[in-house]
Amino acid sequence: MGKRILVVAAHPDDEVLGCGATIMKHIAEGDIVHTMIMAEGLTSRDLTRNAEMRAGELSELHAASKRSAEFLGVTKLIMHDFPDNRMDGVNLLDVVKKIEREVDEYKPDIVYTHHAGDVNVDHRVTHDAVVTACRSLPGESVREILFFETLSSTEWQMMTADKIFQPNIYVDVTEFMEKKRQALEFYASEMREYPHPRSYKGVELLAQYRGLTVGVPYAEAFMLGRSIR
Repeated sequence: MGKRILVVAAHPDDEVLGCGATIMKHIAEGDIVHTMIMAEGLTSRDLTRNAEMRAGELSELHAASKRSAEFLGVTKLIMHDFPDNRMDGVNLLDVVKKIEREVDEYKPDIVYTHHAGDVNVDHRVTHDAVVTACRSLPGESVREILFFETLSSTEWQMMTADKIFQPNIYVDVTEFMEKKRQALEFYASEMREYPHPRSYKGVELLAQYRGLTVGVPYAEAFMLGRSIR
């Protein structure tokens, strides 16, 4: 039987930016993938949060997440509505409980989530919540936790020793890079023009750089949080 994979992302599009090609590789190898998106998206663009004013755009963004998940081959997409870029104002326990519920029910073998040092506060809260929800209790199903990088957040952080992204796991995703680009096209409203890092060319250049580090055309890179063998 294949492995059970859980991807926990802060915002719609983070799951594709961070590990979209790896998701497709897992599925091609017979694994089952569930994705969780924690925050609603968009409302941080306003001075004051007003989800009702953004209701139409949010509906479109969430529909894009569903189409992208279907394209990737994800079995289950769970979407929550924590406030966009304001998750530091939410009790961490409330975020942990949402993730714990899915971990308890799904019992994933591998969990992917954000790097702890990202400049985006929602990424950091999501990281902390995943680490807490997947703590090593007796009988815990999670055997491996991996942290991904997210363009326009990870590389924008000041690279001090406690925040730098230092990958030590590389996945050869050469076969899936074109499909990753196509999956990002569902999120066209979130993409930007090059040289913005969150651009199609930016995504390709990062994958090329990670690939040349390990001698393949394209790779996605991760930091290993924990592995039990």
